[in-house]
Amino acid sequence: MSLVRLLGFRTLSCGCVIGRYRELATSREVSYVEEKGSHCELHGHRRNHTIPEHLSATVTAGAVAVSQAS
Repeated sequence: MSLVRLLGFRTLSCGCVIGRYRELATSREVSYVEEKGSHCELHGHRRNHTIPEHLSATVTAGAVAVSQAS
């Protein structure tokens, strides 16, 4: 387990909510499925699992970024 910093959230067109995090030790960015959309049929979108960045690039216009204070 590693420490991470929240970078923000995105809502995908399928309704899933993706959280983006940065690992503090390696500065690598990781995306997790926080909540699965109620009508999402994609097997790869599983709650609390990582999702490749190219699959999380489709974002709805209502995406909200969360700023973090250091």
